[in-house]
Amino acid sequence: MKVDVPRLARSVADLPSLGPAAVTMGVFDGVHRGHQRVLSATRSSATEHGLRSVALVFDPPPVELLQAGLVVPRLAPLATNLELIEAAGIDEAIPLRFDDALRALRAEEFLAALAPAIDLRDLVMTPQSAFGRGRGGTFDSMGKLAAERGFEVVAVDRLLIGGEPVSSTRIRHAVAAAELDEATELLSRPPFLVGIVVAGDRRGRELGFPTANLDFDYRPAMPPLGIYVGSVSVPARQVGPAHPALISIGVRPTFHDEGRVLVEVYLLDYDGDLYGARLGVHLRTRLRAERRFDGAQALIEQMRRDEAQARVYLGIGG
Repeated sequence: MKVDVPRLARSVADLPSLGPAAVTMGVFDGVHRGHQRVLSATRSSATEHGLRSVALVFDPPPVELLQAGLVVPRLAPLATNLELIEAAGIDEAIPLRFDDALRALRAEEFLAALAPAIDLRDLVMTPQSAFGRGRGGTFDSMGKLAAERGFEVVAVDRLLIGGEPVSSTRIRHAVAAAELDEATELLSRPPFLVGIVVAGDRRGRELGFPTANLDFDYRPAMPPLGIYVGSVSVPARQVGPAHPALISIGVRPTFHDEGRVLVEVYLLDYDGDLYGARLGVHLRTRLRAERRFDGAQALIEQMRRDEAQARVYLGIGG
């Protein structure tokens, strides 16, 4: 399902009227396999009881408000997470602004504030999750409240892979360590960056490898500096085909010394104008670390080897 970009988080008072619903809530960063299990249970509960399925997506992540100055690297921007939630079969993925007013609400006050827009019938959560002021909305406390207010709490077991819970934090650590196979297993898809193509210094074109330089309107979870094989979707999307690509994440030490990290993508066998386009970059594997070369010719020769390796990895000719 296509999601418009941007799609801004709203306050509880601005919720659309949805009627009786099965509701789950969280940040859902990356919409990993653990999230997918919860969303599947929400969809099933809604279908069984003739309800709308609703995911309330907190933005920004509550931890950023609780810890002043903290900015959590994201596995995906909000719009991509909403797209993935709706692609999982959820009727309504609603971004909810997490601010001081929402933070102050006790769990039971938050649920009451959903009415009359949302008539809560099923609340879907794991036994380990909690929400509301002081994280007072635990699975056990919601079970007691449900008996008083006439809704049902639906339990979803937390997903374990390799004996450890699947979480966005675990995936961020895997990406930061270039453990892309692990991140892909936990996400059920390769790690993903979304950026806008901006003008660069055209150095890649001069070297025979025209690249698209990306700018980000969020802080993406980045792997270590280096050269990666992956694919690029134009425009950015998680669902649908993507174009094979080489991805450079680095400071370009052969030509620059200011230390600013850049993300550049070289689309294999592609000819087109991408300026201003919003690209989705899927990271598959790391070819090598970034390093300084003794001049342009040495760099060109290495880039040719990188492209040859990428083609072998991706199983394409050229």
